[in-house]
Amino acid sequence: MKWLIAAWLVLYGFSGATHAQSVDGISVRESAVLAEMNRARADPAAYADMLREYRTYFNGRIMRRPGDRDGILTNEGVSVVDEAIAFLELQAPLPPFAASRLLARAADDHVDEQGPRGALGHASRDGARAGDRAQRRGGGRYVAEAISYGPSEGAEVVRQLIVDDGVPDRGHRHLIFTDEFRYAGVGCGDHARFEHMCAISFGTTTTGHYRNGSPD
Repeated sequence: MKWLIAAWLVLYGFSGATHAQSVDGISVRESAVLAEMNRARADPAAYADMLREYRTYFNGRIMRRPGDRDGILTNEGVSVVDEAIAFLELQAPLPPFAASRLLARAADDHVDEQGPRGALGHASRDGARAGDRAQRRGGGRYVAEAISYGPSEGAEVVRQLIVDDGVPDRGHRHLIFTDEFRYAGVGCGDHARFEHMCAISFGTTTTGHYRNGSPD
């Protein structure tokens, strides 16, 4: 039985990890994650319709697509999908995230450090967090970070974060629909334990400072 891997969130804040083929330094998967988040922000009601189709694959806590014998054991089952649908129906459309190269590099740093070890969470081996990684790239500390483990496709990564199965405060879902954050950088690569991971860094500015020119 496959297990659905919960995503992770923090606010504040194999080098061998294999990144998918890239264009201008951004991989196809990383571009897909950003595009899917923007699709959800632009039209939450349409995204809710997509989740209505997704919920038809549930039987209790098991999510099984046609042709999948094993299925995936979720933490909460279809109830959390219904909750996400209700949230999206009330959510107003938001502007898209603009891509940030600095935030993407900070996200890549975490994937490259954590993926080969099969580690989980927001802390690097040396204790660095999302804000620290952005600062090391020349940015600021006002950064939020979401991490997905398991899904390999951009749409699956974003659906995991929006449904937020097993995350009591639905932090990832709320983060994607936080108007204050207007920039995002995505890093995806291999993970020794769960095969794939994607880290997403969010900022109010492209550098991760609270305001442009801010020292924080």
